[in-house]
Amino acid sequence: MKTLRRLLPSSLGGLTGLACALCCAIPLLLAAGVLGGTGWAFLGQIMPGIAVALAAATALVWWWRAKRRPAHASGCSGDNCSCASSSR
Repeated sequence: MKTLRRLLPSSLGGLTGLACALCCAIPLLLAAGVLGGTGWAFLGQIMPGIAVALAAATALVWWWRAKRRPAHASGCSGDNCSCASSSR
């Protein structure tokens, strides 16, 4: 589970970048003849939405991960904590 928490933001960020790159490449693929009119109609409508949804998911996971980060070191407990003496 710890590995998933570390990989999720970076993998979502990579997918967001890929979706944005594909969204920008659609006109180039159409001009090169790789993509036809039907592909343009379908991908031109769906890819911007996918890119925005992935960007929102990336931002949400980043916010969630930053919120769950501990305020001080994980080895800190009881009177051994350096932050406990500063709060007194």
